[in-house]
Amino acid sequence: MAAAQEVAAAQVTAAAQEAAAAQVTAAAQEAAEEVQEAAAHGAAAAREAVAAGARRRHAGGMDEKETLQRYLTKQRADLLTKLDGLDEYDVRRPLVSSGTNLLGLVKHVASVQLGYLGEVFDRPSPLEMPWLTDTSEPEADLWATEDETREAIVAFAGHSAEHADATVAALDLDSPGVVPWWPADRRDVTLHSILVHLCVETARHAGHADLVRELVDGRLGNGATDQNVPDRDVEGWRAHHDRVEAAARAAGRPEATR
Repeated sequence: MAAAQEVAAAQVTAAAQEAAAAQVTAAAQEAAEEVQEAAAHGAAAAREAVAAGARRRHAGGMDEKETLQRYLTKQRADLLTKLDGLDEYDVRRPLVSSGTNLLGLVKHVASVQLGYLGEVFDRPSPLEMPWLTDTSEPEADLWATEDETREAIVAFAGHSAEHADATVAALDLDSPGVVPWWPADRRDVTLHSILVHLCVETARHAGHADLVRELVDGRLGNGATDQNVPDRDVEGWRAHHDRVEAAARAAGRPEATR
């Protein structure tokens, strides 16, 4: 009798364990399905959010081509303002050993832009650039000769901008082009990639112009209304300079080396 009871108890226990395991398995499967469903809904929601954002930007007129051109236009304008208020000597004189100068930067950026948004897309400008020939002076696109007037170079920059803007307006972002002066494996480009390239290059040279203008007469940024420039007087800037200098000297001492 006792043996029979033990066998029956063991059978009941085994059955209970099997039932519990089955319940756990079913619950786990159900939970996994819920997780997968939630993830699917999350991915779909994320995709819809991105698409909705794109629709809002498009509805507001903020397409990518317009955005890139807006930034390029802003950088070109900022570069030209670095000439304001300076005489013929100061816009031309080199203040670093590389010969970098303000009027040369304007001339260079306009020349580069005319190539990238002209020849590259088979839309050459009627204007010639005699400073980019095999017989030109070294780096002739980066400085102005005494015979090249400031007015002529600024007018050339204006023509370059108009020609560039016309190319951007006429083409789609995925329009193909060829940069003949780039390596063969990189020559095939699109308007999109060239606009990004020009935004970066123009901003880089505008930064050069920031420093050159500061060396000429101390002017910072885009003038007194530039909110990115701290409001300091001469003494305030001197104190800031000395603070940075002191930190640099302290870091350069042998005992400061870690």
